[in-house]
Amino acid sequence: MEYGSTLFKGTASYYSRCRPLYPASLVRFAVKRFGLDGTGRMLDAGCGPGQLACRFSDWFETITGIDTEEEMIDEASRLSKENRVDNAEWIHSDAETFVKTAPSSFRLVIIAKAFHWMDRRALLDSLYPKVSPGGGVIIIDEAPPKSRPLWKGTVNDVVEEWYGSNRRAGKTTYSHPEVSHEEVIEDSRFTLEVHELPPFQVSWTVDVIIGYLYSTSYGRKAFLGEKVEAFEGHMREALMMIDPSGVFKETITLKLKLAIKKGGTGGRED
Repeated sequence: MEYGSTLFKGTASYYSRCRPLYPASLVRFAVKRFGLDGTGRMLDAGCGPGQLACRFSDWFETITGIDTEEEMIDEASRLSKENRVDNAEWIHSDAETFVKTAPSSFRLVIIAKAFHWMDRRALLDSLYPKVSPGGGVIIIDEAPPKSRPLWKGTVNDVVEEWYGSNRRAGKTTYSHPEVSHEEVIEDSRFTLEVHELPPFQVSWTVDVIIGYLYSTSYGRKAFLGEKVEAFEGHMREALMMIDPSGVFKETITLKLKLAIKKGGTGGRED
């Protein structure tokens, strides 16, 4: 599916401010599973504003983040300088094009909630010779929740009223892949592993919920046109009716789909 060049245009600042950070358990898992020791290179494909990639800066010699949205790359560059991360580079490119011409191999590739936007089979095929033996790809998603908080249903209802029932994405509408990430990995030259991390809790305010929506492909602020103020007023009123404190909690469980390149030493989990 070709979504065009505006898929995440205008979302970068909201992305860096309003998306919840990944838990430290994710970094610990990667360090242990792949025996990370400060050597080698890491690639973050679909890096967004680079916050997750920067948290691996102590565990690699060089980190490369790539993203198709130039505003994301600009934000990643700004944040890495602000946080004094000096071993990261940020490149405006799509993953498939970059990997085909990448001159170096990578001990680890991370793809955080972005694999569905990519040509998954082609990307894994191109990545295989570029991943070091014993290394691999971590595809990060959220496990389906056991129950959905009431406030999330309200958010969805308000979003549907203002944005429509079809999930807009760039120049078209989003179409979820029919084949799972696990099946795509199993059909590749990599070996599949699946892990779940311990659940963690996120607290949201109304402003952060609205900002998170503006960070998504389907909730871009530009889609609202002159209705921004009215939409935000409706969302704020609906959420405050649920909990006047204005604080909303959610439990998230990360599900990691690993594509492992056999060989070498890997620091495999027991």
